[in-house]
Amino acid sequence: MNEYLVWNIDPVLLDLGAVKIRWYGLMFASAFMASFYVMQWIYRREGKNVEQLDDLLWYMAIGTIVGARLGHCLFYDPVFYLTHPLKIFAIWEGGLASHGASIGIILSLYLYVRKTGDNFLWLLDRVAMTSMIAASFIRVGNFFNSEIVGIPAQIPWAIIFPRVDTLPRHPVQLYESISYAVIFLVLVWVYRKTAEKQINGLLFGLFCILAFSARFVLEFFKTRQASYNHDFWLTTGQILSIPFFLIGVGVVVWALKRYRRQLLQ
Repeated sequence: MNEYLVWNIDPVLLDLGAVKIRWYGLMFASAFMASFYVMQWIYRREGKNVEQLDDLLWYMAIGTIVGARLGHCLFYDPVFYLTHPLKIFAIWEGGLASHGASIGIILSLYLYVRKTGDNFLWLLDRVAMTSMIAASFIRVGNFFNSEIVGIPAQIPWAIIFPRVDTLPRHPVQLYESISYAVIFLVLVWVYRKTAEKQINGLLFGLFCILAFSARFVLEFFKTRQASYNHDFWLTTGQILSIPFFLIGVGVVVWALKRYRRQLLQ
């Protein structure tokens, strides 16, 4: 009989009475700090004013949290939240959606560049790259919370989450975390190879293609997250990933064509 790893870590890292520090909160904070340090490296490398990152971080933080929360409420459990609208603000009860976070970040960056006058696509490329390392940390937080679990599996590396049930399951949170870390490294490599060419939009397009392709595939290994049922064979996460993927393909094609036109001028 296979001996499976039993993952039953307390989601609370430190209990200080009135204040509780959770592993997920630590990973979420680490995600923003990692993104901030990568953006510092980019700004210094390109001779940008690093002090501007303080304002940018606030825009991104608000866009991420608001977008992720609204995405969860509207994409995964709309009936409940539309009938209990005050529950939308109960973030401490859990429920953040990465697709909503992506939309929130894009909108917050648009508002930011309207204030600063920066090039929207230039900034979107770099934030898309750093968001992958952030997403990798956040999925580790999901692992500590024993949430977004995989489907049952009889594989040597399956994990039992007693907070869910006693079945061995795919550790899909770790699959996703590793995938995002690899995509981050790929985007950094592309960035270093193309930074001087200034192909604005390329990194964002690649981010959409790679990240949401990974999400689409890994959804096959996840338990369904939406509270409602539909007969379609794709999950809600997969359906939401398709437009992001198509947008990514379109942006990459457009960016490369635009770059070639610039070379011929």
